[in-house]
Amino acid sequence: MAEATAQYDVVIIGGGPGGYNAAIRAGQLGLTVACVEKGDTLGGTCLNVGCMPSKALLHASELFEIANKEFGTLGIDVGTPKVNLPQMMKQKADSVGALTKGIEFLFKKNKAVWIKGKGKIAGAGKVEVTAADGTVTILTAKDIVIATGSEPTPLPGVDFVEGKIIDSTGALSLPAIPKKLIVIGAGVIGLELGSVWRRLGAEVTVVEFLDKVGAGMDAEVATAFQRGLTKQGMTFKMGTKVTSAKVAKDGVVLTLEPAAGGEVETLTGDVVLVAIGRRPYTAGLGLETVGIETDKRGFLNNDHLKTGAAGVWVIGDVTHGPMLAHKAEEEAVAVIEYIAGKAGHVDYDLVPSVIYTGPEVAWVGKTEEQLKAAGVEFKKGKFPFTANSRAKINHETEGFVKVLADATTDKVLGVHIYGPSAGEMIAEACIAMAFGGASEDIARTCHAHPTRSEAVKQAAMGVEGWTMQA
Repeated sequence: MAEATAQYDVVIIGGGPGGYNAAIRAGQLGLTVACVEKGDTLGGTCLNVGCMPSKALLHASELFEIANKEFGTLGIDVGTPKVNLPQMMKQKADSVGALTKGIEFLFKKNKAVWIKGKGKIAGAGKVEVTAADGTVTILTAKDIVIATGSEPTPLPGVDFVEGKIIDSTGALSLPAIPKKLIVIGAGVIGLELGSVWRRLGAEVTVVEFLDKVGAGMDAEVATAFQRGLTKQGMTFKMGTKVTSAKVAKDGVVLTLEPAAGGEVETLTGDVVLVAIGRRPYTAGLGLETVGIETDKRGFLNNDHLKTGAAGVWVIGDVTHGPMLAHKAEEEAVAVIEYIAGKAGHVDYDLVPSVIYTGPEVAWVGKTEEQLKAAGVEFKKGKFPFTANSRAKINHETEGFVKVLADATTDKVLGVHIYGPSAGEMIAEACIAMAFGGASEDIARTCHAHPTRSEAVKQAAMGVEGWTMQA
């Protein structure tokens, strides 16, 4: 039986990047809004056990490696740096705590209400919230937004065992640096977290079912990226599948075989990270009460973010599109603007992807392979960071920028960056493409010297064959 009831214009289930941004935007537009979140803090996976804590460890581990390998070259003598893992984890937790508190402040600022508890749809216009103490509240609203996100995908035959066979959440809080870490999956999560622990001293082996790293990445970039990670010390077993895992006294023993079939082998490590992707979180959402079903992969379909049920919307990882926090944020704004009678919009062709390794990889738009498959004639400009003044001065010359443009119109179709600060520089490409810009527009835009972004300009110049610095 419900203990209380409350009425709002909009109720959002889920307080991650999609949910909390939707709540803030609703408040800005004068809508009464409640955001239901079962976790102890707002921010969802991204802020609590995903994007933010992983970047905190990536940053710390990168500085540790620079201190060990670069400081002497730069004339900085500090002795031999040592890892203080408890302090590294504490600063990570402090940063995450500050960010989640910041969201609570933004909720108050925009008159958005956080309802703590597990939410589920209880019929048209109703959301039932069960608090930690068992208290049930019924929220009513004209519009309900599902923003429940995703969870790590388990691997058949490989059961999670605390501290031994772990998911991404476990990899962010290991109590000690493993001697040998095996990463199953050469996607964003696996390569980022593998990079963290390799820098801190682990021997890292990556097992991947496909024949290239970074699913969806341009093939030329993927080849260079894997080569770079290999030079750093990572070992790759590509085109390989894991069929079973067994925890033994000396660690975890994996059984492997070629993806195409062949001889079986074993691989032993102290810790195994399963990072084969994420799946939509729809458990216990009460979808059946409004006649909504998931597709075969567990996603909720949408038409301009509308589900098949009147007044029920869906955004973020739980629906189709790239499982990225910034994609969820764009949908959050759009869905609330639709609800408010405005013209919401998301351009899914311009959602950038970034892998925050060192160097980073970032891309937006089409790959060479996609353009060739579609029969699109294109021109290519490419520029190496070995020829970029700032990169050379900073000793960070690994990688290149590639610009793909329509052979007839010169419209930019895709930009791919493997190199320092790639995640920051890709925004320039997004803006150029959002305005239908040509490679010449980038090439003839003045870029400050010396900056890494000049590599983007020089690659754009290369589309028409007038690169000047290489």
